[in-house]
Amino acid sequence: MDTTTTRNTRRQLLGVATALGVAATLAACGSSSGGAAASGGGAAGAGGAKAAPADFTGKISVDSAARKLLPQSVRKSGKLILGTTQVTGTAGLPHAGIVDGKEAGLDLDIRAAVAKKLGISWQVETGTFQTIIPGVQSGKYQVGQGNFGVTKEREKVVDFATYLNDGQAFVGSKDVQVKRVKSLLDICGLKVATTSGTTFQKLLTSFAPKCAAAGKKPYHVQYFSDTAPIYLGLQNGKVDVFFGPTLSQKVVTQKIPGTRFLGQITQTPVGFVTARKSPVASAIQAAVNDLIKDGTYGKIFAKWKVASSVIKQSQLNPPATF
Repeated sequence: MDTTTTRNTRRQLLGVATALGVAATLAACGSSSGGAAASGGGAAGAGGAKAAPADFTGKISVDSAARKLLPQSVRKSGKLILGTTQVTGTAGLPHAGIVDGKEAGLDLDIRAAVAKKLGISWQVETGTFQTIIPGVQSGKYQVGQGNFGVTKEREKVVDFATYLNDGQAFVGSKDVQVKRVKSLLDICGLKVATTSGTTFQKLLTSFAPKCAAAGKKPYHVQYFSDTAPIYLGLQNGKVDVFFGPTLSQKVVTQKIPGTRFLGQITQTPVGFVTARKSPVASAIQAAVNDLIKDGTYGKIFAKWKVASSVIKQSQLNPPATF
């Protein structure tokens, strides 16, 4: 690679990073009044309104009934070990990202609120998306959180206590000929980017033979561990579409030049994960339901402007969509 090419590549990456930084700043904005319904389900940060209060946990009281569901050892120690992915950059918003030099996001707010309801603190340990669920299975973590969607395969090895709905959606370059993705048949023949070890990989892998069955060219999948190269690929034509979580897709495509939201194909309940038959799952479920009842849950979702992802009630191991 010559010097000029290197400079151009660095300039493109800087542009992506700058745009993501703008997305992060705006994602933390918006009024907290009016509850979840007032936010209209738009992408986080739309409108650039006055920043919402950063913390709703100060007024949360302990739910004694939920706390009693915890094992006595947890009540005595006052902590739960939670495995999650490292918070870096801004592309993970509204779930989690860096805003004004600090970790922030919908998942972090929900996590903090649940801890208040249970009267415990989290001992947060970081791993990768691929290692969190095995870590919960082995007992390394008592709880896992990482935007884990409920699937039949995962419910065989861990329990879920749900706290939101997310989806599987596509964004594309401004020049991609596909205007709307309603099913995976719409991306046959395209260059697809996604992350490995996810529901997105599972869906793409299982559906791949159907392109040929429909008389269409196969899609070609590239796997990445970070989203910045994906957005750069969308801008320079090396990637046609990106398959990822709906909430993040809607946020970032509003701020990254040359990308378009193409649509969501499925929606999946997302939850905290625990070991199978662990009473911790029931305690978390009860805590989330009390947050819904006292209005804190709605305020958190209004803050991040994702009312389309709220649930009416937390469930233990709901039916999986795939």
